[in-house]
Amino acid sequence: MTHATTRVRNRRVIQASWVVDDIESKALEWVRATGIGPFFLFEKIPVEEPSYRGRPVTIDFSVAIAQAGDVQIELVSQQNDAPSAYRDLIAKGHSGFHHIALYCMDYDADLESYRDQGFVPVVEGKFAGKRFCYVDTSAALGCMVELIEDSPVQVEFFARIAAAARDWDGTRPIRRAFE
Repeated sequence: MTHATTRVRNRRVIQASWVVDDIESKALEWVRATGIGPFFLFEKIPVEEPSYRGRPVTIDFSVAIAQAGDVQIELVSQQNDAPSAYRDLIAKGHSGFHHIALYCMDYDADLESYRDQGFVPVVEGKFAGKRFCYVDTSAALGCMVELIEDSPVQVEFFARIAAAARDWDGTRPIRRAFE
């Protein structure tokens, strides 16, 4: 592995993510312990063309996202036993820190920069037609890095989460993402 600096175009971390077993109870624990909320629950994420280490896979998972200043707190819960980036770092039934996410204006260049250093994408797929992947940086960082391709759909969704956090009065700590 080379020691060259990663040429990621957007070095701003937009998200810190934990894998959890019970997403709703963990979201409520986050609210109680930190005051961060509300969490937006997105169940059974519809991933297009999902692959794990280059092979097709079906990963059944849900996420809950809340805004904490400039960074999102994401909780991920995998419901099936498929191999995944989540299970690579956090065993079923356990919770732990999993990844940071970077929002990419030039996804191909950003991914190539990681590959140039010897890091490989573990999971790749699309959400609403836009690409994402988890790059296995765990040996270097202790976690993975998620790259998210620029998408108007996600920009709007993320803006809605941030607006809800700014104006949050503590009610309805868990909300459906698209109610």
